[in-house]
Amino acid sequence: MVWGSAAIFLTLTALQFLHDTGRSSVGFATWRPVLYAYLLWATALCFAQVIVNGEKGKRTLFVLPAALFVISLVVFPLLFALYISFTDWNLASLGGARPNGWDNMRQMWGDTFYWNALKNMVYYVAAVSVEYVVAFGLALLLNAQIRARKFFRVVFLLPLMLSPVAVSWMIGKSMLEVRFGPVSHLVREMGFEPSFFGTPEMARFMIMAMDAWTFIPFMMIMLLAGLQALPREVIEASKVDGASSWQSFKEVIFPLMLPVSVTAIVIRIIFKLKLADIIINVTSGGPGGATDSVTSFIFREYRDRSNVGYGTLLAIVYLVLIVIFITALLKLVSRWMERPA
Repeated sequence: MVWGSAAIFLTLTALQFLHDTGRSSVGFATWRPVLYAYLLWATALCFAQVIVNGEKGKRTLFVLPAALFVISLVVFPLLFALYISFTDWNLASLGGARPNGWDNMRQMWGDTFYWNALKNMVYYVAAVSVEYVVAFGLALLLNAQIRARKFFRVVFLLPLMLSPVAVSWMIGKSMLEVRFGPVSHLVREMGFEPSFFGTPEMARFMIMAMDAWTFIPFMMIMLLAGLQALPREVIEASKVDGASSWQSFKEVIFPLMLPVSVTAIVIRIIFKLKLADIIINVTSGGPGGATDSVTSFIFREYRDRSNVGYGTLLAIVYLVLIVIFITALLKLVSRWMERPA
């Protein structure tokens, strides 16, 4: 039952692929029959687990349908994206996707704007270190016995409750607007000419600042939860032994907070690698691509140029770079944490 349905599914997939690439006249108008064949194979696989493995197979059914659903939503679109990344598919053309071999790869290799966007991502990711320091400082402050501590916890979390689109319009398009923005007006009153997005360096800094203002509370709340979970006996013992506040932080609190810190930094880097909303709404990558992230550049490749094939190739290459970078980062952090004290 399983092998038969699998054979039907693979046969229909191969026929439809050959039909869409123009190598065969046998096929269907859409991929819907292939979807039905996949559902048939998934159903047969689930039934087979119960028939062959009995009670153990019934327990497997609690996980297997979800895994098959993830495969249908992740693996198949990824394979389809890999296919169209080697095609010339412009939505403005009536011809549809046409295979063009390595042309998209050669175009990417000579695309200075794409490499500039990758370089900008280095600056954006490096800014996470500054965000971590600020977030850790706020977490220590809110963990201390200060007056109105609960009130400040809520206030510091407010930026996280706003979407990046709202932040970009509220700050970038309203408060920092060159002609009528209140901040620009205040700068003029002080005798300076406002130019928040006029130069590449300043524009990049403002994008980093708005993104940091939005997501520092995310790191802060994770670090605050870690601080509150620390064993109080160890911290009190360090104070009894005569350790100063700095020594207690350096020798006790910070080492114990390393797992939480690593988790917060890695998750924040993943969010940073997807940075696009603020850039698209405030600068559209300008001036001259100085603020472009890879995601915002790919978005404009789709929206402005309707170049699906080339844009998908850029996204696939970026995905591979992200996987390599995150894997190397996790291995490096793991070795650093396991080193002898």
